[in-house]
Amino acid sequence: MAMTILPAIDLKGGRCVRLRQGRADEETVYGDDPAAMARHWVGEGARWLHVVDLDGAFQGRPMHTEAIRRIVSAIDIPVEVGGGLRTLDDVKTLLELGVARAIIGTRAATDPDMLEAMVRTYADKIAVGIDARGGKVQVRGWVETTCLTAIDLAVAVEAAGVRTIIYTDTATDGMLSGVNAAAMASICDSVSCDVIASGGVAAPDDIRALRQLNRTNLVGAISGKALYDNKTTLAELTRAAQADVKRGTCVR
Repeated sequence: MAMTILPAIDLKGGRCVRLRQGRADEETVYGDDPAAMARHWVGEGARWLHVVDLDGAFQGRPMHTEAIRRIVSAIDIPVEVGGGLRTLDDVKTLLELGVARAIIGTRAATDPDMLEAMVRTYADKIAVGIDARGGKVQVRGWVETTCLTAIDLAVAVEAAGVRTIIYTDTATDGMLSGVNAAAMASICDSVSCDVIASGGVAAPDDIRALRQLNRTNLVGAISGKALYDNKTTLAELTRAAQADVKRGTCVR
């Protein structure tokens, strides 16, 4: 089964940025117009877009609602959004803007009752972002590391009815160092719901490494810095995501 490649747009101070390992003080700015960036990725062939409100993640409440509205209005592909979503009202606001999927991070790890309420209300429009370093979940914009393991959280959120998990290996995010395939395999093996990989995608070979895991629930991968720094293209990643995998070998 082919994987979907989701270009990432990270919002901070109204601009499109990338952070190195999520550090707010290691920021690279790639554009001042998020809607224009969204149109760019659609023009490059994107079928989904992954948007993160970084200020929202750090502040604990949505900070880029207007920018997200402009992004959704500018394009005709589904958009998933995370960052600072803590309440049912936060999720309702995003979905009413036309966002296809709201990504819950910190709240999923710290308030399972709230997560269950969100899933009861919005069903598969709720995804959970599991951000982990060394297998331990990080929350509040990755500034706090918990004692909760990524696998335990994945099992718990699937039991709550979540059908999509976005798993980010924070040690590789923004580093262009390659994906943590072993961690991704472990997450996929722990649940039956869909999993989207994030962190470390630097080249088509990283997508091939994920495909070679042969996990049928690994349905997508997010790429950011590699695309913005022209280390690869969306077309190249998409071709790798659609290649046939047989006996552990990627056949082009």
